[in-house]
Formats: sequence, C-alpha cells, structure tokens
Amino acid sequence: MAEISAWDVLRRPRVTEKGTVLSELGKYVFEVHPDANKLQIKAAVEQAFPNVNVSAVNVMKMPGKRRRWKRFYAFTPDWKKAVVTLQPGQRIELFET
Repeated sequence: MAEISAWDVLRRPRVTEKGTVLSELGKYVFEVHPDANKLQIKAAVEQAFPNVNVSAVNVMKMPGKRRRWKRFYAFTPDWKKAVVTLQPGQRIELFET
C-alpha cells in the first residue's frame, strides 16, 4: 500500500452531466491519485468534508485518449476515477449550485 497523505489523494472533483445526475442520488465523482486505494479515498473524503460519512467507494482506471495536434499524434495521460457514495440524506455542498 502506497504512503500517500490524505490531502494528496483527492485531485479534483469531476463535474460532468453524468456526475450531476449521480449527485442527486448521493454519489460524487472525484479524480484521485493513481496509487490510492478505496480505504485511502474514503478517509480523504471524510477528512476533506467533515460532516460526511462515506458508505461505498467505486474506483476505475480511465485510459488516456489519442489526440492529434497538427500532423502528430499523442496520448493524454491515464487517470483514476472514484465514485463516492454517501450515507442517505447527506450532501457535499461544494457541488451544489
């Protein structure tokens, strides 16, 4: 298990249309450190948002996409996504508009 501080685990929230629909169900999407595991992600979310209890964490690795720039091809970097499910009735106010 990698030694990663709790503040380095969560990189940024992923605000998309699909993520907005999931937030209505109490699920929030974050980009996380590639070496972080589910326990570290759960601890980081509960530390970053103190009034929240995490019930489940789903993790997936997202492959980089092929991009073209003029006549050259390159790949965007691979990244890791976590869908965090909260206890019923709890919300993260950061995502609310």
